[in-house]
Amino acid sequence: MEKLENIVFYSMDRAIRSYRQYAQQQLKKNGFAMTIDQWLVIKCLIENPDVTQVELSERVFKDNASVTRIIGLLVKAKFVKRRVSKSDRRRFELTVTEHGLQTIAAVDQLVIKNRAYALEGIDQQEIETARKVMMAITANCSR
Repeated sequence: MEKLENIVFYSMDRAIRSYRQYAQQQLKKNGFAMTIDQWLVIKCLIENPDVTQVELSERVFKDNASVTRIIGLLVKAKFVKRRVSKSDRRRFELTVTEHGLQTIAAVDQLVIKNRAYALEGIDQQEIETARKVMMAITANCSR
């Protein structure tokens, strides 16, 4: 029987979880009152201002209920505004507030440092190879 440490998907999951834990600790240590998932949702909203909540869920790899909860927390923290859509009263329009934009700009600097720390000692060619492998796995599993 194959050991867990020899399974590539186990190693990938372990690396991702380790990075997320490190990044979350850095957010807290640097005084940012948000989670990695909240940062991800705000970044997605900034990059895709007209995204629906279903599309948002797909883009951040979360179920709709989790995204609804995250949005509620972001609204409460005044990072995001939520209002009923004028064109479809069943939908909400989500807008990142000025406070949210300023916070994300500051967090982005920390994210860059976190990535550099996590990728220390790994050359650009290895990073590109890993990215291509991840894209191929995603494509294989999406067919």
